[in-house]
Amino acid sequence: MTGGSPGMVVAAPHPAALEAAARAAGRGGNAVDAALAAAVALTVVYPHQCSLGGDLIALVHAPGASVRAVLSAGAAARAVDVEALRAADARMPAQGPQTVTVPGAVAGWSALAHSYGTAGALSAALRDAAALAEDGATISAGLARAVRDRAAQIAADPGLSALFGGSGGKGARPRSLGKVAPIHSVREGAPHGPVQEGAPPGPVQEGAPLPQPRLAEVLRELAADPSSFYRGGVAEALARGLRRLGSPLTAADLSEHRAELAEPLSLEVAGTRWWAAPPPSQGVILPALLEAAALAAGLPEPERTRLLAARCQDASAARDRLLGDPRGGPLDMEGLLRPAPPAGALPPRPTFRPSGDTVAVTAVDSSGLAVSLIQSVYQTFGSGLCDPDTGIVLHNRGSAFSLAPGHPGVLRPGARPPHTLCPVLGRSDALLLAAGCQGGRAQPQILAQTLPSLADPAADPAAVLDRPRWVIGARDIGREEQTLLAEPGSVPATTTEPFAGLPVVVPAGPTDLTGHTQVVRLARDGRLDGASDPRADGGTVRLEPGTTRITPEGTHP
Repeated sequence: MTGGSPGMVVAAPHPAALEAAARAAGRGGNAVDAALAAAVALTVVYPHQCSLGGDLIALVHAPGASVRAVLSAGAAARAVDVEALRAADARMPAQGPQTVTVPGAVAGWSALAHSYGTAGALSAALRDAAALAEDGATISAGLARAVRDRAAQIAADPGLSALFGGSGGKGARPRSLGKVAPIHSVREGAPHGPVQEGAPPGPVQEGAPLPQPRLAEVLRELAADPSSFYRGGVAEALARGLRRLGSPLTAADLSEHRAELAEPLSLEVAGTRWWAAPPPSQGVILPALLEAAALAAGLPEPERTRLLAARCQDASAARDRLLGDPRGGPLDMEGLLRPAPPAGALPPRPTFRPSGDTVAVTAVDSSGLAVSLIQSVYQTFGSGLCDPDTGIVLHNRGSAFSLAPGHPGVLRPGARPPHTLCPVLGRSDALLLAAGCQGGRAQPQILAQTLPSLADPAADPAAVLDRPRWVIGARDIGREEQTLLAEPGSVPATTTEPFAGLPVVVPAGPTDLTGHTQVVRLARDGRLDGASDPRADGGTVRLEPGTTRITPEGTHP
């Protein structure tokens, strides 16, 4: 896998991430350094999808064929009052301070950098991101759309209002995180300028700059010492902000967090060995779907799609019943790895649509170093809370906990919630590939439809990602009942008649609900290629000695 000229390819959903990856490679960085630089930049330009206040799960294939998982999913507060939440509702709230778990992204970056990166690369990436936040990253079409769609949510939170409202986040940054203005000063107009609580945000224009001076200050401190996020000045400032926002998380909860390096799940299907992240990631159900896809490949339509759709339903139901944090007790791994059709009532459906939840970055270099990295705030703008003192948007991963006693994913002090992030790596005699996608609970379904074709060295990855896809969901795709959402041409049906026992909804064309997939591949002869999903705003960048070329159209051979 190491033949050919030196180089790498990176796929990411935003041009700023590709530019950051190019700078990292230009400094002599490897594939992990480039992926980390892209990931850090995305927390500045995509605050509706990922931030320092979110989680990270990654897989890394090192030269020599070893694969490891990096799980940096944060836990619930030690002081969480489970009974009070049960008394208020049978389900976890969708957003708000009770849904904030310890953010794991920064610890995940540090673990990746320590195990696979080059010296100083993460600090340099953090400094670059700080400059991007200070100067004001250009507002993308996706971010502008998210701000418009969530105007009421933004208006309800002082931190988000300060960022996207009348002041645009242009206030002077503090001199240090140890001496920050209390939250009431934000409501009174300093240091961010006047913000009327409850007022709708001002218009956010695509292409306009979005200065984030508070976030820039945090990124500079992390460049000097990433552990400060958990045990230092950033942790102290964030803990104060969390307390004022009503979260039970404390500085002690932050200090306890460590990224976990774990053995991934592994399965060989049709000559390709696949690796997926273990629990609490839903990657545990991906092997069953890849086996189903291989079995279905030998069937004619419509039986082929009907079989895969049925297995997706079984796997999703098994995830909802059985997935949880293995640190809290043994899980039914057989039921997750080999899901059977559910008997009796189905588990409760999600109470909200977790849209805009994820960004995936993939990178492979010619040495055989490959990484699939996914990070997110879960729902758009996560918990709906931005800490005004640090500019950090806080995720709502805690909303995925169950409140049902005895459920493997039940909310417990110090437990990690069931997790949607699902990176994947694959290797055959002919090919090494890294892939990941946006798509929330549907990520395994999307991967099961794309990975078998991507594993073919002769396939054009851009053409594969351009094919119509389908996903099965309910409220997570904006429906009140279990529904098959099928892009035109994705299922062998020309009407909205039920398919695979499900009602069918056909949108006008490609939709974000079928995910944003990023893939990079290294062939046995040393050829590197990759593609970025045409449903996203990104592309790929190919990096070789003396050249840097970014292709925003979404593919790079």
